[in-house]
Amino acid sequence: MKKWLVSCLATFGFAAGAYAEIELQGSLQQGGLIWATVAPSSSVSLDGKSLHIADNGLFVAGFDRDAGPVSVLKICNSTGECAEQQLDIVQRSYDVQRVNGVPQKTVTPPASVLERIRREGALVSKARSEFSARQDFIKEFKWPLLGPITGVFGSQRVYNGSPGRPHYGLDIAAPTGTLVSAPIDGVVTLAYPDMFYSGGTLIIDHGLGVSSTFIHLSRILVEEGQLVKQGDPIAEVGATGRATGPHLDWRINWADRRLDPALVIGPMPEP
Repeated sequence: MKKWLVSCLATFGFAAGAYAEIELQGSLQQGGLIWATVAPSSSVSLDGKSLHIADNGLFVAGFDRDAGPVSVLKICNSTGECAEQQLDIVQRSYDVQRVNGVPQKTVTPPASVLERIRREGALVSKARSEFSARQDFIKEFKWPLLGPITGVFGSQRVYNGSPGRPHYGLDIAAPTGTLVSAPIDGVVTLAYPDMFYSGGTLIIDHGLGVSSTFIHLSRILVEEGQLVKQGDPIAEVGATGRATGPHLDWRINWADRRLDPALVIGPMPEP
């Protein structure tokens, strides 16, 4: 077990004194990813949302930036008996920066690009909704790039008194053209050279709804449908889209929930 992950036993009590212990792995906090294995004949839900059970019994779930302090995990066995356990979700504090005097045109995009933004957003949503039986995410992630961390998950700016969208990625500064490598195995579901907000955008599916997104890229080196292995070169750092300088913005999703890459990868090694 990686030292930055949490491993705990969740005990579920069924009728007639029957109990089942499930080993939860991952991070029980806002932005965290968890997974566990149950009998393949079981059904599992989190806060009323049914979770997919793989053929080997593996399931996965995630907690977004603003997840509440309590989640309820429910497991039903093959006889239809169900039991629940409360999960305590660690609440986090996020940096908020207030910026005044920003020209409004840089805060609100012009009407002429709204259709483009909607079209590109639909492409991203479709790519993240791809669902495969892959289980790459349970392996050990490796950093896609080494360098100074210039932006963290959950931070937010308030422009002219209006809150902007929180930052959902992990920013790593590097010169334009620096190679980005695959942090774990997966299949490319989107390779788009120039989106309005995110510039060069690449999405890789790691299985069961877990995906990585890499944005502001100057060049994408892989194609949609391509299988990539951990360490393969997949792109080059850039400052495309709405970026103030060259860097990699790496994000992780579980379906439509945005997760913190720092919670799955652990400390950055020394250069």
